[in-house]
Amino acid sequence: MSDKILIAFHHACDQGDFEVAEELLRILEMMLTRRPMAPDQNRRKNMESLVAAHERLWLLRHPEAKEQ
Repeated sequence: MSDKILIAFHHACDQGDFEVAEELLRILEMMLTRRPMAPDQNRRKNMESLVAAHERLWLLRHPEAKEQ
């Protein structure tokens, strides 16, 4: 399910709907952080995707930072 939320996040970013993108990130973050702390091979990949998504949203909201 987290993959589908991430796809919806990127779609919202592509459409310029940053409020929806931010809410989707909150949901994704909640899903990833409430899982049991047992070792999970995909956990690191999921967390890296979450960080990259936060970075994308930040850069879209702050285009001037990209130009510097």
